[in-house]
Amino acid sequence: MESRILQLISALRASGVRVSLAESAEAFSAVDLLGIQDRELFRLSLRATLIKEVKDIPTFEKLFPLFFGSGQPPAMGGSPSDEMTPEEAQMMAEALRQLSENLRQQLERLMNGEELSRTELQALGQIIGLDQADNLNYQNWMAQRMMRALAFPQVREAMQELMEQLAQMGMSSERIQQIKNMIQQNMQGMQEQINQYAGEQIAENLSERQRPDNVDSLMNRPFHALSETEKILLQHEVKRLAAVLRTRIALRQKRAKNGQMDPKATIRANLKYQGVPIEIKHRDRIRKPRIVVICDISTSMRFCSELMLGFLFALQGQVRKTHAFAFIDHLEYISEDFAVSNADEAIQTVLWRMPSGYYNTDLGWSLNNFNSEYLDTLNSQTTLILVGDGRNNYHDPRLDLFAALARRAARTIWLNPEPPTLWHGDSDMTKYAPLCSDVLKVSNLRELTAAVDQLLTG
Repeated sequence: MESRILQLISALRASGVRVSLAESAEAFSAVDLLGIQDRELFRLSLRATLIKEVKDIPTFEKLFPLFFGSGQPPAMGGSPSDEMTPEEAQMMAEALRQLSENLRQQLERLMNGEELSRTELQALGQIIGLDQADNLNYQNWMAQRMMRALAFPQVREAMQELMEQLAQMGMSSERIQQIKNMIQQNMQGMQEQINQYAGEQIAENLSERQRPDNVDSLMNRPFHALSETEKILLQHEVKRLAAVLRTRIALRQKRAKNGQMDPKATIRANLKYQGVPIEIKHRDRIRKPRIVVICDISTSMRFCSELMLGFLFALQGQVRKTHAFAFIDHLEYISEDFAVSNADEAIQTVLWRMPSGYYNTDLGWSLNNFNSEYLDTLNSQTTLILVGDGRNNYHDPRLDLFAALARRAARTIWLNPEPPTLWHGDSDMTKYAPLCSDVLKVSNLRELTAAVDQLLTG
C-alpha cells in the first residue's frame, strides 16, 4: 500500500500538482490513523493531505482510482448458453462454425463473459505503445487503439452476422435478442476493463518515468505519446537532424561519382592526349531523387506529417525537385507555401488552412484529386511517398488510382506509424501495401529519421 501511495504522489507531481515532503508525510500519518478499510474515507484522507488548491482536485480524482481501483469490477454478464435448449445450442455451434477462427474465438469469449488476463492486456499495450504514454488525456484514445487491436469493429459485424444466421436457422427472436444483449453487455464490460487498464498504465508511467531532460530519449517515444512541450522540442531537433543528414547524404552522393567508368566521357577528356587514357571519367552511381510526397494531416497523423515536411524542405539541396501535397478529405498542393516563406511558417500556414479532424479522412477522394489535377508531377524518375495510416473511414480507397500512380512512379514508399497488427477496421493498408515498393514504420522520430535517410540515398 505504501508503494501505491508513493506512486500516486509521483504521478501527481508529474501532472503538475505541487506535493511537498511534509504533505507526503501528512498523507501517511492520516492513513495510519484512519486506516484503509473504508475506501471513501481513505480517498478523502489522501485528498485532504496532498491537495492544497481547488484546481488540482480534478487531477487527484482522475488519478486516485487508477492506483486504487474504482471499487467496482467491470460489468460482465453471464453466458447465454446457460439458458439454451440443446437445439438452440446446436444452432449456435453451427452458426459460429461459419465464422473465421479469430472472430469465432472472440465471440465465444464474449458469450462466456471472460475478462482479459493481465498478460493479454500487457501484450495489447505493448502493441500500441502504451508503455510510452504518460499523458492521461490520451487514456480513451489508447483504449480505443487496444480495442482496435482486438478487432472490435469486426467482432461487432460478426455478431450481427451471427444473429442473422440464427434467425435463418429458426431460433426465436426473443432468444436472439437475449443473446445479443448478453454479448453487448460483456463487450461493454471488456471495454471498461481495457479503459481502466490504459489509465492505470499511464498513471504508472507518470509515477515511474523521469521527465526526459534530453531530446535523445524523446526520439524513441511514439508520436501519439508526446506532450505539446515535447513536440516543440522535437520540432527543433528536426533542424539539427536534417543538417546531419544533409552532410551525410551529400558525402554519399560525392563518393558515388567514383563508380563505373564512363567510356565516352573518358575518350572526350583524353583527346588532348591523342587518345591515351590519362584522365579516367566515371558515371554517377546515384542521382538526386525527384519526390512527390502526399501527407495525411488529420489529427492522428498531423505531427508525423509535419516533421516529414520539415525534413524534406530542409534537404532540398539533396533533391532535384519536391512536389508536396496535404490531404484530409481533399488534396491541396502545398509546395508553393514553402517557396514564399521558411519551412516553419509554411507548415503553420498549411495547418491553419486545413483544420484537423478525426473522422473525415478520405484518401480515395484525395487520390482522385491528384489524378485529375497533378498527374504531370509524377513520372518514371519520381519517388512517390505517402505519409499516413491508411485509414479511410470506410470510404472508397480507390485502389485503381493508387495502382496506376505506383506504376507511373519509379518507386512508391509508404510511411505509416502503425504496425501491421493494427491494419484492420477502417484501415485499407492491407490493400495498399502490396502496391508499394516498400512500407516503412515511422512511429517515432528515430524511425522517421532513418526512413528519410533511406529514401534519399536508397
